Amino acid sequence: MQAVTKVILDTDIGSDIDDAICLAYLLAQPRCELLGVTTVSGEPVERARLVSALCQAAGRDVPIYPGAENPFLIPQQQPRVPQAAMLDRWPHATRFPQGEAIDFLRRTIRAHPGEVTLLAIGPMTNVGLLFASDPEIPALLKQLVMMVGRFSNQQPGLWPVEWNAGCDPHAIAKIYQTPVAVHRSIGLDVTTQVTMKSQEVRQRFQIGLLRPVLDFAEVWFEERPVITFHDPLAALTLFDNQVCTFSRGKVEVELTSPRLLGLTHWQPDTTGPHEVALEVNPARFFEQYFSVF
Repeated sequence: MQAVTKVILDTDIGSDIDDAICLAYLLAQPRCELLGVTTVSGEPVERARLVSALCQAAGRDVPIYPGAENPFLIPQQQPRVPQAAMLDRWPHATRFPQGEAIDFLRRTIRAHPGEVTLLAIGPMTNVGLLFASDPEIPALLKQLVMMVGRFSNQQPGLWPVEWNAGCDPHAIAKIYQTPVAVHRSIGLDVTTQVTMKSQEVRQRFQIGLLRPVLDFAEVWFEERPVITFHDPLAALTLFDNQVCTFSRGKVEVELTSPRLLGLTHWQPDTTGPHEVALEVNPARFFEQYFSVF
């Protein structure tokens, strides 16, 4: 029997559709013990309602805590939650504990020292606040896995600052400066290789827990014909060590240039404190992702 992984998900679900696709995967993955979900960024309660809709569709009672609404120092870049327009189609909770997300993270990690994987797939405000408020927490994590950054210069067409890092650059800088036993980043270098066009999504998301995700995705498709599986790829690396190849080094975050706030500077180093994904097997990803449904 394969070991179960204790996971806390920190998400800005409701903006990019890949957060919902990621949460559906975690709820369906039999090797995932989802200890709770915290939301981050604009309208965190609306985001919590989306989390609740998927949890209820899965028949799961998962603790849900709305977290930080605003970044450390810069203005909010995603104040609204477009996918909330589809909430009336799916049962969901409407009330959640207020102002308790960071304490929930702290309590849960302390209750399971060395066992919890914190999977962060949105702006890193909640994680930054957690690390700042309780400096012992990073050492109590099993691992921190983040969908954040860009670590290669091989994609000149991409805007250099990845969205999650740019939404709260000071939080992500705090996190990279903090030692964690296993500190992994999955960035645009690999996630942009894992995409699916809307027609195929509509065909493949007709089953079970992917059905509400498809409803949320229709809001996304009003402006974009393709989904990039950024966050699901990060989640799948928790359970499949062959889907991505990681390299060790050191990441530093740009905080001086106003135009490049949040840019991740990657320096390979076999003794460095950070691991970043530099290669991905897209076919393996899709095979493993859909296998849990």
